Amino acid sequence: MEQPLLSIIIPAHNEERRLPQTLEAIDRFLRSWEQPAEVIVVENGSTDRTAEIVEDFARDHPYVRLIRDPHRGKGRAVRRGMLAARGRYRYICDADLSTPIEEVVKFLPPQLDGFDVAIGSREAPGARRIGEPLYRHLIGRVFNLIVRLLAVPGFQDTQCGFKMFRAEAAEDLFRAQRLDGMSFDAEVLFIARLRGYRIVEVPVTWYFNPESRVRLFRDSLNMFRELLLIRWNAWKGRYARSESAEPSPADAR
Repeated sequence: MEQPLLSIIIPAHNEERRLPQTLEAIDRFLRSWEQPAEVIVVENGSTDRTAEIVEDFARDHPYVRLIRDPHRGKGRAVRRGMLAARGRYRYICDADLSTPIEEVVKFLPPQLDGFDVAIGSREAPGARRIGEPLYRHLIGRVFNLIVRLLAVPGFQDTQCGFKMFRAEAAEDLFRAQRLDGMSFDAEVLFIARLRGYRIVEVPVTWYFNPESRVRLFRDSLNMFRELLLIRWNAWKGRYARSESAEPSPADAR
């Protein structure tokens, strides 16, 4: 099989309700797009029929792959999917598809080129948030301020669940990434800046989902703890590139 242009990685924990519609929407897009692509669903610790739904869909859609992991954690699931992917570009996609799959073309040549990491942004000029309650937006902005202060300055939206990585950058960054929890993307961006990768924000259209799995207060506390852990890991030198590692393309500039 030829190398896919695109890998779509979907972390999925107890997603039996939302995943069927998401897979159908992705399939419609891929059939009209006509570029080689693969979809990797990483089921992690589900207690429902998430894995069975993916297996049933994959029987008629051979570009779909299931990875089963008994351990929970979005960061762990994304890491496994990124390192198992084969695509030249690798895209994290939330199972609720709150950013429509058609927006993925904004992250790919010819619309976007000359980057290593592209992060979907609900705050960049041209972005749209649809249906989000004001209190959720305000809490998100406060957390983003904390992320900028502790880990990744300069980016207006690090927590949007849609991000694209060039294959070489994904291989390097996700081998270094450590956190299994919700702050994995702040950690990946921290490492990417540390290693000189080119990072851009891409404005997206994002629809608020009232069934969101994010628990505002508990998850915010856990994410704050993880942000401190990122700083601790950096201070201990745990994100330093080993001498035997291949240099980043950005290192040569």
